[in-house]
Amino acid sequence: MHKSLWASVLLLVSAAGVTLGTLTLGPLWAAEPAEQRAVERARREVKLLDDIYKTAIVLITKHYVEESSDLPAGEAFKVLFENMKKKGWHEVRLLDGLGEPLNDENTPQDDFEREAIKQVMAGKAYYEKLDTIDGKRYLRAATVLPMVMEKCELCHDNFKGKKVVGALAYTLPLQTNPPSKAAKSAKPVAQKQGK
Repeated sequence: MHKSLWASVLLLVSAAGVTLGTLTLGPLWAAEPAEQRAVERARREVKLLDDIYKTAIVLITKHYVEESSDLPAGEAFKVLFENMKKKGWHEVRLLDGLGEPLNDENTPQDDFEREAIKQVMAGKAYYEKLDTIDGKRYLRAATVLPMVMEKCELCHDNFKGKKVVGALAYTLPLQTNPPSKAAKSAKPVAQKQGK
């Protein structure tokens, strides 16, 4: 009798889904190994992109922004983000966390972005969710956008005294198809050129 009760409980838990930190998975049998691998690749890509984008924004601000009339690095990167989206790579959005966006387009736009800002402003450095949009699977992730230098206040006087000002929100398509044979056998460009 006890065995069948536990089997029923396990079946219900497995059918209901599992929560791991901030990631909620559907039924255990629904998360196929291919999707799991795709999620791990997408997480790694978010971390890589986040490091690149934030490092470059800080370097540009440090070396090229001298007064409030200079182009803010964040505005320059919004152009880069738009180009990445147009080319189908990924989407990145700046999200205001202070409730005083300098641009209305930085206001969280959907349930994920609103929850991401809530989590980031409450102290989480990273928040993610798997989502299906128009029948395609995506990893949606948000990373903390800290105030790292006083120079940012030249253009953002609402940043004064703040440690966290918002988030970068990423939407990356999950690549569940295995790479083609040509992609597997392709050598890096540097090796082809004899470097």
